[in-house]
Amino acid sequence: MIPDTAAPAQAVPGKPMLFQIRSLLPGLALCVGVTALAFAAAKAEMALFGEAWIEALVLAILIGTTLRTAWAPPARWQPGIAFSAKILLEMAVILLGAAVSAATILSAGPALLLGIAGVVALALLAGFGIGRLLGLPVRMAVLVACGNAICGNSAIAAVAPVIDAHSDDVAASIAFTAVLGVAVVLGLPLLGIGLRLSGVQYGALAGLTVYAVPQVIAAAAPLGAIAVQVGTLVKLVRVLMLGPVCLLLSLLAPRLAGETVDAEAGVPRQSRPRPPVHHLVPWFIQGFLAMIALRSLDLIPYAALPAMEHAATLLTVVSMAALGLGVDVRTVARAGGRVTAAVVLSLLALGTISLTLIRLIGLA
Repeated sequence: MIPDTAAPAQAVPGKPMLFQIRSLLPGLALCVGVTALAFAAAKAEMALFGEAWIEALVLAILIGTTLRTAWAPPARWQPGIAFSAKILLEMAVILLGAAVSAATILSAGPALLLGIAGVVALALLAGFGIGRLLGLPVRMAVLVACGNAICGNSAIAAVAPVIDAHSDDVAASIAFTAVLGVAVVLGLPLLGIGLRLSGVQYGALAGLTVYAVPQVIAAAAPLGAIAVQVGTLVKLVRVLMLGPVCLLLSLLAPRLAGETVDAEAGVPRQSRPRPPVHHLVPWFIQGFLAMIALRSLDLIPYAALPAMEHAATLLTVVSMAALGLGVDVRTVARAGGRVTAAVVLSLLALGTISLTLIRLIGLA
């Protein structure tokens, strides 16, 4: 999903709130500028070809990544980029909850709902096993497995404090999932076309394999509206698995507690306090669930839904621009072969498990 290594702007003692807001403006303006270029490029596609083959979401990622690889934004740009990549995306996810009711989730049917839970469980086991076979430390293997199986960087960020993960492991995991997430968004439609998947089948595949909800939309869009709807639904159910997984890991965490030794430096790593259980589910997931509840109870005016959808789309594209601005493709070469192999093989295992589920339950 989105790089979470840089924290969003927070109140700093002695600094007025106006100063805090001003610190966001350079990076936020840069993300908005990339977003404007992405929408302009999409419109140019429409004018030239009659259809936008590459959606603005993907274009924002590509433009941002190209810019970041050629130029590293100075420190004063970073607060706004981090805010756009994290907070704006989380706000977009909350707004997306208004498009989903309990009836919509239940309409997926018990077979698909149970299948999604099964895919996440198997992908977690497979990803962890692959990481350990390749010699990754336990915590690193857990981070890679959770990132691939659930929702990329958001899962990594949520799981890291629960298992007391080292910052180096978190940074490496996030770097790879960010780069690989972009590659999946761009390459998955080609796989869907090559396998001759229907819109429903491809939407389910996208929802089961792509890291973030907005990225699912971008990956599913080339195969039509049905693929987008099914992909979003499946992905949202998959995201809900983050809470139970964090809770389970919090129960297993005592095995990982205490001092451990950094394998490279030989320096003890101090354990950090784990958050209480009620903090394990990220605030935006709680907000997303609250929006689903409001929609299910018909407490959101129908007339407000289109505006909320447009706002979610705009916030999503801005956050995807920030995602691109956080990805330097050269980080792949620097992070190490074992981590690369673990992430790629875990993703391939997830794709295989997902395709097996689609065939088994007979999605048409």
